[in-house]
Amino acid sequence: MEKVLVTGGAGYIGAHACKALAGAGFLPVAFDNLSTGWSGAVQWGPLVKGDLMDRASIDAALHEHRPVAVMHFAALSLVGEATRDPARYWRVNVGGALNLLEACVAAGVGRFVLSSTCATYGDQDGVLLTEDTPQRPINAYGGSKLAIERMVADFGAAFGIAHVIFRYFNVAGADPDGEIGEQHLPETHLIPLMLDAVVGKRPALTVFGTDYPTPDGTCVRDYVHVTDLAKAHVLGLKRLLDGKGNGVFCLGTGRGFSVREVIEASRMVTNREVPVVIGDRRAGDAAALVSSSTRAMTDLGWDPQHSTLRQMIGDAWAWAQKPGFDG
Repeated sequence: MEKVLVTGGAGYIGAHACKALAGAGFLPVAFDNLSTGWSGAVQWGPLVKGDLMDRASIDAALHEHRPVAVMHFAALSLVGEATRDPARYWRVNVGGALNLLEACVAAGVGRFVLSSTCATYGDQDGVLLTEDTPQRPINAYGGSKLAIERMVADFGAAFGIAHVIFRYFNVAGADPDGEIGEQHLPETHLIPLMLDAVVGKRPALTVFGTDYPTPDGTCVRDYVHVTDLAKAHVLGLKRLLDGKGNGVFCLGTGRGFSVREVIEASRMVTNREVPVVIGDRRAGDAAALVSSSTRAMTDLGWDPQHSTLRQMIGDAWAWAQKPGFDG
């Protein structure tokens, strides 16, 4: 079996990508420092405990496993934290990616799939975001990811590393089979926070701002099911293995939902009310981020079959009622 090194493979999205890779006939090798990931989420291949800030650990993993490609998910990703402590995001995200890319060059790994983000676009309300939309990040998370995108392109030009870059929107849901799901400490994503409030794990869901220039005053986001997202990464890898060239792809559904709409959808799925308190806006939050994913659908044949709001909340709700990972 051909191996793929998956940085952040013990995390939420990385673990789902590992399952998708295994289902496509690859052996995923999860490379993770377990600072936010879970060893229990690594179920489809070996776990290599390492850190992107430690170049020697990357070199050792690439030398031992000889992967045909690297999928790079590992990164700090909290917008609020990035606003408070930008230096950490530039140091860890950009420095870690630089170490990884240099290690790939040294080891002769010539294919690279990057997890990027719609946060590189910044706040562009009313615009359906495409791969060609100007990127104007408004926080250090988006800025660091944009820098990594450019770094990947530069390494591709200089060293022939074939690459696919995915800019994705709000990832949600859980494995429909119930084997893995979303589990963060601390949790920051809307849907799991909302479901925690529903079952009483937290007193209420805080809605950060109700005065945005959106139809109901709350932030609007484009949600994509984590299983659909993982499938896109496998399609991107196959594109590189087939020698079809580099590519940049947005991954969303083209439909945005406000925080209030997500809350209402949760009430319909769970048949329970969501306790809510209203808070101030968070620094660094854009009012609306909605994707056009035409290129991914056309060029990769991507079909986000699971990305209805009802299924994303339903799968997350099923996972929320499981014990979760331990270690």
